[in-house]
Amino acid sequence: MKKRNCFIGQSGGPTAAINASLAGIIYECIDTKQFEHVYGMINGVKGLLENKYFDLLENFDTDEKLLHLKHSPAMYLGSCRYKLPTYQEDPQTYELLFHTFEKLEITDFYYIGGNDSMDTVAKLSQYAHFIHSPIHFIGIPKTIDNDLMGTDHTPGFGSAAKYVATSMLEIAYDSSIYKLNAVTIVEIMGRNAGWLTAASALARTESNDAPDLIYLPEVPFDKESFLNDIRNVFKRKRSVIIAVSEGIKYANGEFLDSDSQYAKRDAFGHILHSGTGKVLETMVYKEFKCKVRSIELNVLQRCAMHIASQVDLDESFQIGRHAVKTSMTDQTGVMMVFQRIQNSPYTIECHHKDVSSIANLEQRIPIEWINEEHNDITKELYDYLFPLIQGEVALQYQNGIPLYANIDHLKKD
Repeated sequence: MKKRNCFIGQSGGPTAAINASLAGIIYECIDTKQFEHVYGMINGVKGLLENKYFDLLENFDTDEKLLHLKHSPAMYLGSCRYKLPTYQEDPQTYELLFHTFEKLEITDFYYIGGNDSMDTVAKLSQYAHFIHSPIHFIGIPKTIDNDLMGTDHTPGFGSAAKYVATSMLEIAYDSSIYKLNAVTIVEIMGRNAGWLTAASALARTESNDAPDLIYLPEVPFDKESFLNDIRNVFKRKRSVIIAVSEGIKYANGEFLDSDSQYAKRDAFGHILHSGTGKVLETMVYKEFKCKVRSIELNVLQRCAMHIASQVDLDESFQIGRHAVKTSMTDQTGVMMVFQRIQNSPYTIECHHKDVSSIANLEQRIPIEWINEEHNDITKELYDYLFPLIQGEVALQYQNGIPLYANIDHLKKD
């Protein structure tokens, strides 16, 4: 039987678990004994267009090396923010890519990423169908935002959620030491979906009820209601801790930070939010004249492997393995997904769905999972989030800090 050859790429923003999916794909390719070459494209499709790739089997030929990769954050293969044009817009790009596929006798193509990455998978699989190419194109989801449609949750989200909850708990302990009125506002990533901000509720324990208020982009923000919510919390405690999504907006659709001097857009036209916490900080200080601090978690919540979720890493590894199994059953143009069977005991299954029905759509928190006052989450949402942050990862350390995979290959021109 003729051996298979595949490409693996990563794109979009990094997570603590994306390399676990990469490790899962490599592991399964080796385990099947049917792959001769497992190529990794450096910096996604953009790098592949520049002929940047290498054989991953040369670097990861043991379980120990794969475990080391699984426990390394961010993207081992590097990333790109490249919007693949349609074939009609730029046929030469497709011809160049498929020439490379033909030259290397590629049979399978795995792309790990978020919404825009799934758009790439959809376009490549559609072109392959158009030219009658037998290559299998499989998307593997990842995003800390948890906003991909079609799957119960996304790999990478659980670890970011664990970091958010842990940070919120530590902020609450820090804020409890002084006997004075204070408001701490924690700005958390989430452009249109508030999943990560909602995860701050997981910080609540028997001795900690923070965050006291949670504001999500799925419902409109109202200034007077916000200030009144703070007044009500001040009636029972001195220190108010608030979790807020970076993308909250007024009823007219205007983002709170839309007039920020730092406002800009990324390569896909998405607004890059900067300053929501600061806007609220000024608003609160003008009203209450008390100590107010805003904290922006920013990229810190993306790749904190030292507080990663073991459930997240294990699931990310498994979905990578299932991607290979799926392509070997002649599936193409699909994205791997999780289906939750139950919360307790927590059980999921891996399946796949047509990627064209998923790409460029956005999964947001159901309104019924947000309380009527629009300043907290419901028990249903808490129960959905809770299983995803379970388990701790045992890392290797060297010289007092975690020992991660060598990424010198990303530093070369």
